[in-house]
Amino acid sequence: MLKQALPVTPQLDGLVTGIRSEVDRGGDWRRTAERVAGALRRDLPRPEALAGDLAEGQDGPRSRLLHVEPDGAFSIQAIVWPAGRITPVHDHVSWCVFGVIQGALDEELFTLADGGDVLVPAGRTTSATGAVTGFAPPGDLHRVANPGDRTAISIHVYGTDLSRIGSSALRYYDLPVRP
Repeated sequence: MLKQALPVTPQLDGLVTGIRSEVDRGGDWRRTAERVAGALRRDLPRPEALAGDLAEGQDGPRSRLLHVEPDGAFSIQAIVWPAGRITPVHDHVSWCVFGVIQGALDEELFTLADGGDVLVPAGRTTSATGAVTGFAPPGDLHRVANPGDRTAISIHVYGTDLSRIGSSALRYYDLPVRP
């Protein structure tokens, strides 16, 4: 469950303005994700820019909605990843861009095979602090993990109003993985 959005701190003003500018340019989801990734790279916040109790102790990934654009065109969310945590394999309702502001995250990509009954590994990347990546459906089937022994924090930008829909995940896939 998403908590109510925090007030945007002055350190996030530039990021919100940059993302708004790129989203307002229009275009397909893939191109929008590429441009938003550029805006996030330019204004990737430091962990100190996050107001509130986001990084305090927790058992699982914890998310905090940081901003929802008034027209619902995008949302910005921070996610805190305790050491060793991993998401289920999932895809998304819209384009997504994320940047790591502390620690590192592994992203494992998949495709579907055998009529959608089997996951096939399609790539793996590790994103260290400062890395930004993005994607758009289709082709956004993945899982994300914190492989480290300390907490990781990431900033995610989604092309939808998360306060309205609650989650960026469209589907979760509990399927066998082809070796």
